[in-house]
Amino acid sequence: MTIDLHTLVKKNGIEVYNREMSLINEEGYQGIRLSKDYGEGVAWLRDIDFSEGVLEFDVRGEDLEQHSFVGIAFHGQNDSTYESVYLRPFRFNDTDVSLRSHSIQYISLPKFTWRILRTNSPGLYEATIEPTPEPDAWVHVRLIVKDEMVSIFINRSKEPSLVVKSVTHETHGAIGFYVADTSGGDFANVKVTKQ
Repeated sequence: MTIDLHTLVKKNGIEVYNREMSLINEEGYQGIRLSKDYGEGVAWLRDIDFSEGVLEFDVRGEDLEQHSFVGIAFHGQNDSTYESVYLRPFRFNDTDVSLRSHSIQYISLPKFTWRILRTNSPGLYEATIEPTPEPDAWVHVRLIVKDEMVSIFINRSKEPSLVVKSVTHETHGAIGFYVADTSGGDFANVKVTKQ
């Protein structure tokens, strides 16, 4: 199912938490922009319940140190309970290999923040992205959610950048575009394939 975000906005089909939303109209990218603010923000797609399948979308953050965290929330129960996969574009080209390994991140809020996962399971829930995307460019993200596993493919790579086992017991819920603390982001070209 391909989702036209502009049509969804006109039909009041997106519920935004802790951000302002505006439309983007670029060639090939008819999407939405979430403003920058403190705390997490999510633009929930109304009336879509997702359990397993494939989530695809294009996302654009920016090369701004510690101020660009952009991705998707899924299995959402409310504005503070969901799983998420997000990118840190400012880490894509980091010369420090250990920092570059934080380019893509899985979390499950509220219990399993990035800090808790990194402390308890270093290197398991975040990774480097190869080949490296441009930090200020649109990035294509494809998530496969199946049998408690989440596999994330970047820019149509045949190999996943990150594969993790879900750390939550939630098996279905809402889908939304996610931005973390102090971050905004651009989102377009959404496709949801349920299994």
